[in-house]
Amino acid sequence: MRYANILSTGRYVPEKLLTNADVEAILGEKVDEWLQQNVGIKQRHVMADDQATSDLAVAAAKEALARAKVDPKDLDLVLVASDTPDYLSPGTSSVVQAKLGAVNAGTYDINAACAGWVTALDVASKTISADDSYQRILVVGAYGMTRYVNWKDKKTCTLFADGAGAVVLGASDKPGFLGAKLLANGEYHDALGIYTGGTNRPATAETLKLTDGRPAVQFVRKFPSTFNTERWPILLDTLLKRADQTLDDVKLFVFTQLNLRTIEATMKALNQPMAKAHYTMDKWGYTGSACIPMTLDDAVLQGKVKKGDLVAFCASGGGLAMASALYRWTA
Repeated sequence: MRYANILSTGRYVPEKLLTNADVEAILGEKVDEWLQQNVGIKQRHVMADDQATSDLAVAAAKEALARAKVDPKDLDLVLVASDTPDYLSPGTSSVVQAKLGAVNAGTYDINAACAGWVTALDVASKTISADDSYQRILVVGAYGMTRYVNWKDKKTCTLFADGAGAVVLGASDKPGFLGAKLLANGEYHDALGIYTGGTNRPATAETLKLTDGRPAVQFVRKFPSTFNTERWPILLDTLLKRADQTLDDVKLFVFTQLNLRTIEATMKALNQPMAKAHYTMDKWGYTGSACIPMTLDDAVLQGKVKKGDLVAFCASGGGLAMASALYRWTA
């Protein structure tokens, strides 16, 4: 049997910092107290004007590759999970491959919104298990959503941030990847997203007037406030039963980093201590498809993950797409 193992992690956080006070100055109204009490965000980082999503991905990838002692030329596949690509076409993964010099790697992008990285982790892990020509795969989550933020829209500019996280996967005869479970509630596809620029609403002079001259991320309609707290436990229960594991066996839970209160409520519903759920939205804001690998890297560097530990990932995003995965830590 062949299994995928996480060999290393890496992340990139842009240099530019915006505190809640900075956002208040931009908006002209108070948001700090509400954000900290209801969401858990204190600050966020924003990519530089001369950076693209691929630059964030490359920085995180280089850190992960260096830690794994893997040369980019030894990569067999580069997967990039993002809904803020460099271009509509071609894929950002090809840009990343070129910038890294990963000349022997195939490439493709995965867009499952903020569930993208866990989805990509699932696909990459199963690729290694199924095909012995794949020995090393780079899986990156990258997010440049501030490019699409209207800084006068309180619903979005207070939450979204930029960053990237990466892992290097390697083939092994010892179980690392233990399974994944994907779900979606597609009826909410029109609730949250960037709706201008695709074939449904091309970026014309007329349509761009709707979003102040450029495509912008929008909360169009509400979805249930308890959506994640109801569905994350279902995903995890299904996944753990298939792997013959229990919630108590999990040493670290890494959830989508949109709302700390949601994570707290989920851990309470799971009857698990909050200490087992690492979080980073307080210092990095919401980094979408990048938030789970960034948070994993932060937990690893803080010594919260040890060899033999069971790690559970659980993500959700626009679509509404959801993904969970289970890994035995072998690094």
